Order: sequence, then C-alpha cells, then structure tokens
Amino acid sequence: MNHPAELAIHRYLENATKGETQMSESTIDRIGEEIKDALKRQFAGGNKRGDFRLRMSNIGRPSCQLWFEKNRPETALPKPTTFVMMMMIGDIVESVFKGLLTEAKIEYKDNAEVELQLDENTTIKGTYDIVIDDSLDDIKSASDWSYKYKFESFETLKAGDSFGYIGQLAGYAKASGHKVGGWWVVNKANGQFKYVSASNMEMEQELDNIRATIAAANAKEFKRCFEPEPEYFRKIPTGNMVLNKNCTFCDYRNSCWETLRELPAQMSQAKEPKMTQYIKLRGET
Repeated sequence: MNHPAELAIHRYLENATKGETQMSESTIDRIGEEIKDALKRQFAGGNKRGDFRLRMSNIGRPSCQLWFEKNRPETALPKPTTFVMMMMIGDIVESVFKGLLTEAKIEYKDNAEVELQLDENTTIKGTYDIVIDDSLDDIKSASDWSYKYKFESFETLKAGDSFGYIGQLAGYAKASGHKVGGWWVVNKANGQFKYVSASNMEMEQELDNIRATIAAANAKEFKRCFEPEPEYFRKIPTGNMVLNKNCTFCDYRNSCWETLRELPAQMSQAKEPKMTQYIKLRGET
C-alpha cells in the first residue's frame, strides 16, 4: 500500500513534468540554504577520525565496527576520494525531497535534535529527518541494488542492516516520543522513490539490541560479529571462504581479518573476473 504522501508527490511531479506547476520561490530558497549549509559542513575540514562517540547514526551498526572505531580508529581504511561527494548527494536528496513534500502540500515536522536516555550513564543524541502524521521517518538515498533488494521491505533490510538504519530509526522514535514510521528511499540511479514501512518493528527488541551493541563496543576484548561465508560457483561450494556480506563496507575489515585479500574470482572463466574478498582459499590452513 502506498503512503498518501507518496501519491501526492507523484501527482506534483507529474504536473511539473507537464510544465503545469512551478516550485515556489520560498521552497527553492530553503533548499538552496540547506545545500549551502551541507557544503559548509562537508567541506569545513576538521572531520578527523578518533573522536569516537555514540550517536543515533551509529548505534544500530555492528558492535565489532564500533569497537574498532573506539579502540583502534587508526587502523581504518582510507575513505575513497568520492566519499564527500556521496555524502553531498545524500544531503541534496534530503533537501529536495523535503521541498517536494512542501510543494505537494504534505504537512511535516522538520528535523529536530533529540536525546535517548538508555540508562543513568548513557545518553545518545541525534537529529531526525521528518515526522508525518506523528510517524517518524528517515530519508535515505540508495544505489540501484539497495533500492531494489535491501529496501524491498522491512524484512529484507533487517536481514542485512550493516549500516544500522533500523537501530537509528528506533532510537529517533523512542527519543522523540513519536511513532515509528519508516524510510523514504530515493534511487540515486534514476530518481525513483518509495516508502518502506517499519510498522513491523518491535521497539523493545531493537532497544535491547542497541544496549547489547553498546555493551560489546565498550568491552575490553574484541569479538567478531560475523563469520566468513563459503564461496559458490554455479551453486557448488568452491572450498574458498569469502568475507561476510555484512562486512563489505566496513572500514576495519582488513584489521578484523588479517588474511583478507581481494583477488579475481577464483573459479570464474570470464575475461575480467569480478574482484572478490577472500578470507581463506581452498587448501590453506
């Protein structure tokens, strides 16, 4: 079932495509100011590693990643040169999407900072995106693959949520006192967008998950969250072990797995085999 706001935005965009409507100057000015603020934030400098703190944007991530961020930040892989550009795209998508909500006459409460008090010693701060009809939503930009498969439903996201989107949304909703809504997801490849509801979320379970993650991140000893996966070629196991898919984008994967190496797919017969991250090759001890 489509979200009412989703249908309203489509109607507005249809009229815009036909040249039958104009975006108001006030909305254009607001989007411009928000993008200007994002540019200042992303290119201000001073965003150095090592200043670890728990925040809404990371409390849903794997505890092993947070442990490294806190205890061994210097071992992180360098960010790609495209990192700031990717962050800017996310900021622009959020600002434009809010502008579309405004022009489509959808009332919403804009972002606000909130605090989540987990216990006497743990307070986590963050700034949520939007609230529509008392339901708190996040706005996400996604690759074509993530849009189609990761954000197919709440269940598919929960099956592989290495970026911690579910914990983030749960924390925002609990801290703000609003109902859990879901995610507005925009496909960066083609501009498609959709609403993915989180109505199936079990709030207390997610809060328990957050507490467990924080405890593991604060522990003295490191503990891995995921194990390597067997590699398959034409549905037959090759005997090689590859990096768990939940670790693909982790900045600390090389520190966590000292034997990790990126090699052409070992069984591929293609002229240019895809690169694969191997933990152990067949025959290695």
